[in-house]
Amino acid sequence: MLNRTFLMPSLSASLFCKKINRLQPISFDKVFKFERFNTLCEGFVQLARYSDLKNRTGVYDLRKGSGRKWTVERDLEQLKQSIINGPIDMHEVIRMVGKNPFLWHGHWPVKDYARVFECLVLVDDISKEADKVVSKIRQIGRKLRSEPGMGSSLRPAPYVAVHIRVEIDWMIHCKKLEQRSGVSQICSSKQEIIERVGKIINLEAPIVVYLAVADNLLNDSSLLSGWNKGLVPCEKKNLGVDGIYKKHPYLIQSAIDNEVCSKADIFVGNSFSTFSSHIVFERTQKMMRMGSTSSCKNENEVDVQWPSYAYNIAAGESNGPQKWMTNMSDSSLRVISYDSNAISCLG
Repeated sequence: MLNRTFLMPSLSASLFCKKINRLQPISFDKVFKFERFNTLCEGFVQLARYSDLKNRTGVYDLRKGSGRKWTVERDLEQLKQSIINGPIDMHEVIRMVGKNPFLWHGHWPVKDYARVFECLVLVDDISKEADKVVSKIRQIGRKLRSEPGMGSSLRPAPYVAVHIRVEIDWMIHCKKLEQRSGVSQICSSKQEIIERVGKIINLEAPIVVYLAVADNLLNDSSLLSGWNKGLVPCEKKNLGVDGIYKKHPYLIQSAIDNEVCSKADIFVGNSFSTFSSHIVFERTQKMMRMGSTSSCKNENEVDVQWPSYAYNIAAGESNGPQKWMTNMSDSSLRVISYDSNAISCLG
């Protein structure tokens, strides 16, 4: 509506316990390929660098609504009035000012957001680091399957990735959120996660289970114990890849884990987590590109490529994790944003 190029943003981590050293913002082009984004998203949205500005002084502040009376409809009307009555065209730069993130959640249908996601390509340094981690996981999987009696296969050894949310920041926040919202399907204990992952039908055991977790925010050192026979849990240290993560800031570590989880044969996450929701979103896109329209059949059975599950929501009598895919036709981003248990596989 503004017909403007978006000045390249800085990306920052979001933590509920304020570990300042992990909240440092990182420039967009340190994570994603800047030129590639503009090429892929040409005609839809474009990015510019601050160095491209000719006049940095004449910034027009477009104030967005805030407070209890703020609504999506009021926000959109305010934007329309600013375009009609405001001196926007006289300024090179427009700055959005206000409490609520602009156009989040209500104005964006999921299919438009998907277009932006298609344009986000990780820089080579990050994707190569993720490839090293995936290679190490599959290497361990091959060793498991080369044991006597296991036979052999030419295809890469499969693995499960679990975004296991039991860190300090999450457990503090999710309990408060459950109390405030009256919803009990947000927090999950380590034992509940282990039990539900173990109930996924047709898992090709033995199989590696990669635990995506923020190690530095973890109180529980027993994550590797208690898993069903045939499920071999691994995290960064016992995989021998913690050195890869330690040399990067927190946000880049998350980007590496995002890629590792996205590439997993099976992904299991928490539906109230933005991280998990975006991985399922990516995996749903992959499925649709391959011609699949649903991964919701047969409850806990692995019957399609790129299946995903939510361990915080029980599936029927089996009490396994609920199958999960993104509703790509939804009119709001709430289904893939933080604070939602919207799973299109629910009946």
